[in-house]
Amino acid sequence: MEYPVVVAALDIGGTKIAGALLRYAKAGQAPEVVYERQIPTDAKRGGGPVLVTVCDMANSLLAEARARREEVLGIGVSTAGRVDAETGGIAYANEIMPEWTGQPVRDRLEESCEVPVSVLNDVQAHGLGEARWGAARGAQTCMMIAAGTGIGGALIAHGKLVRGNHGFAGEIGHIACSQAVGIPCVCGGSGHLELVASGSGIEARYAEAGGEPVDGAEISRRAAADEPLAHHIIMQAGIALGEAIASITNLLDPDMVVIGGSVPKAGTRWRAAVQEGFERQIPPAQRGLPILAAELGDHAPLVGAAEDLLDTLELER
Repeated sequence: MEYPVVVAALDIGGTKIAGALLRYAKAGQAPEVVYERQIPTDAKRGGGPVLVTVCDMANSLLAEARARREEVLGIGVSTAGRVDAETGGIAYANEIMPEWTGQPVRDRLEESCEVPVSVLNDVQAHGLGEARWGAARGAQTCMMIAAGTGIGGALIAHGKLVRGNHGFAGEIGHIACSQAVGIPCVCGGSGHLELVASGSGIEARYAEAGGEPVDGAEISRRAAADEPLAHHIIMQAGIALGEAIASITNLLDPDMVVIGGSVPKAGTRWRAAVQEGFERQIPPAQRGLPILAAELGDHAPLVGAAEDLLDTLELER
């Protein structure tokens, strides 16, 4: 493709909608965020009104590009929820995004903005961004794990996102976890990793064990101050995630695993617990697997969404 290239990107979450213009100046060079803004999602309004806001945000990005006399190639979208790979609509979203399930995101944006649009789950976008231009740059195969309010994942193989049959590949948060046996999950199943290793899981298990109803950051602070219950809950969360990483490694044998999200802010004890859980379950030959911190921060899903748009258009790079 001919450089420079400008792509608009959106990241739709339960709290905020972020938008950006990314410029690819030349081949082999990371995209530069040349403009960005964000607005509240106000998700309680429901999926229809949120999608109207998304379209307004997208059109504002295109207007900004025109003001800069730059032509936008298309719009890459990162969104909460499971995305139907064929339609670009939302196959499923939980209560964080009420009525987001079923929203025709790609079709509505293409109709509103009259440019090509690609739509990707937010963790998959995060993973693609980290694989192309972040912590996993240069790796042939990597697993991205986002441990925040929930837990999501993305698998990158030979530089390409592995989508799976329905577009849902990488949902590590809903794999079986021995520590969560019998605990019901919002997805309708039970006993899943997310119930003990995510931020919401840490908070729920702490309160369930007799702790005060406080947020994950406070539980982490209490763990660092050697409160026994907080320390136990944080350690169990790390061990559970480490064991899950070992299971994935046994199955996929990736070059590396990258972890992002808010839970890693729990600190060095949590990271030690992740490593302990991993080493409990992994054969000796694979114990040197790099488990790295994500590098791109809030820009990762925007970069990944832009990369997905370029992949969708099948442009040579």
